[in-house]
Amino acid sequence: MAKHDTQLSDLFHALADPTRRQMLTRLAEGPAPVSELAGPTGLRLPTVMRHLSVLEEAGLIATTKEGRVRTCAIVPEALVPMRSWIDEQRAVWEARLDRLDTYVMNLMKEREQ
Repeated sequence: MAKHDTQLSDLFHALADPTRRQMLTRLAEGPAPVSELAGPTGLRLPTVMRHLSVLEEAGLIATTKEGRVRTCAIVPEALVPMRSWIDEQRAVWEARLDRLDTYVMNLMKEREQ
């Protein structure tokens, strides 16, 4: 797990910002040029480029440049480590809640007797 800590931190950091999540939502529909991603944000291009840089460093997007147009595309498999970590946490907490449920049910049965 320790080897994934940096990667997970980068993923959570990238997804922590609503502007970056909005960009990823748009990219889930298909690749888009930076100008299209910048439009709905109302942000200046340098700020948009910083957001895209964070997404790219986390491995969530890939960019290509053709002439003066930079196009971004989502990399969905980049979410696998995050999904794995969340699934592990879910399993831990479900087991804890199952044990708590068993404990409470046993207490209730003891009180009935």
